[in-house]
Formats: sequence, C-alpha cells, structure tokens
Amino acid sequence: MTIPPIKEDPVTRFRKLLASLSPVSRLPKKNEEPPAFMPKQENNKMESLPKKKDVPPQKLPANLPRASKPDPQPAPVSTSRGSIFGPRFWTTASILSLTGNVILAIALVVLMIGVSRMGMSVSYLMGLGNQLLGLPGGLYANFEKMDRASIQTNVEVNTTIPVKFDLQLNQQTNVVLSQDVTITNALVTVNTGGLNISRANTTIVLPQGTTLPVVLNLSVPVDTQVPVTLNVPVNIPLSGTELHDPFVGLQEVIRPLYCALNKQAVNLDGQPICP
Repeated sequence: MTIPPIKEDPVTRFRKLLASLSPVSRLPKKNEEPPAFMPKQENNKMESLPKKKDVPPQKLPANLPRASKPDPQPAPVSTSRGSIFGPRFWTTASILSLTGNVILAIALVVLMIGVSRMGMSVSYLMGLGNQLLGLPGGLYANFEKMDRASIQTNVEVNTTIPVKFDLQLNQQTNVVLSQDVTITNALVTVNTGGLNISRANTTIVLPQGTTLPVVLNLSVPVDTQVPVTLNVPVNIPLSGTELHDPFVGLQEVIRPLYCALNKQAVNLDGQPICP
C-alpha cells in the first residue's frame, strides 16, 4: 500500500518563497555548524540544563500506516530570478547613493574652503544672491532708460574759414592827411581887395592833419582766412537714431527671465510687460 505524498499548504509555500527572496535567509542559521576558524566552546551550556526523562515508546496500532522516512538529502529550494536580481539592484543603488553623497560632501567642503580663503561671509553670499535675483529687472529698466535718453551737449567749433570776394565801395567819407601833401600845377583863383588872380598855375602844399572830404567808388578784392569759434548746442534723442533697435532687442532678451522672476513686472510708464 503506497501512501500518497502530503501536499503543502499554499500559505506555507508562499512564506517559503518570501523567505528565499529576503536577504536575511542568507544569514547562517542556528543549527548550522560554526566556521572552522571559530573555536568551539569548551563547555556547552545546553548540556548543563536538566534533561527530560526518557519516555518509553508507545505502541501504535498495527492498522495505522507508517510515515515515510524523510529524505536525507532534500532537494534544494529553487530560487527565482527575483532572488538574484533584488540584492544586486539594492547593492548597486546603495553604492550609487553613497558615491553621490561623497561627491556632494567633497564639493561642499571645497566650496567652503574657497569662500573662507576669499574672506566672504555667509551674509555676504546671501546678499550677493539677492543681487543676482534683482539683476534682470535692473538690466531691463536701464535698457529702457537708455532708449528714452537723449544726448544734450554743447559742441565747440574752432576753425578757420577761407574768405575770397570783391568788396564794392561807393560812399563819401573824410580823409585825414598823414603827412604834408604837395599839389603842383594847381589852378588857383584869388579875389582880394587889392589882388585878383584867376586860374593861375601854382604849387600848393597841404599840411599834415588836413581833413579832406572824398567820395570812395571802387572795388576792393578780399582774399583771407577768418578764424571762427562757436558753441553749438546739440540735443539728439537716441530713440530716433540707429541705437533704438539694439536697445529694444536687449529688452526682449531680458524680458523672459525678468517675467520668470517677477510676474507683476512693469515698465517705466507703469504698464505690465509680462503676457
């Protein structure tokens, strides 16, 4: 008479599968022998405990089937792919995490050493961070001011202008003699009480300083260099020059970053610049 094999409970089989997947199952069990390099204890404490009295075996009924003897060499429990992949995955993840933490710690130490060598404090670094956050807004506002600005100055002109023309003169003026002037063969008429001379040729001497009325009617050529010194006021709005397009382009470049940091950003007129 053959005894059918006893089927294992599904719950028991599931527990065995979970135990095989757990890394704890790889630890040495209590009933396993200690390694060869570990010395055995001289006195086993279990032997000092009182032993249970031997109980004589009871006779079983003859009609009961005898239990099959356990196999001295039980088949090893088959391990699934998960039992091999799981420990490797967690080991790799642990190594990567540890490596990342070590790299971050080294970078932090190097950063702190560099900051201490440069003599910068934490408060200074915090203030520098706030300034960097406000940099896009300052750039946008200054580009807008530059586009609306104008060049106002005085241009000083120092030069010489060539002058060349004919000057027409036709006017009456008085001429003062700078020295004595002798007039020869002058017709002179003299009428006095005892002497009458009519249109007689004579020589007349006009003394220095004599004023003579004359009429000037002549053309005077002029050819010279005239020095010129001027202060010319200049007012040039930059929005009307070729610099207008570069300033507007710089504003458009800064606008996305400025709007990302401040959604309520406005221009100099108080108009919102973010869509």
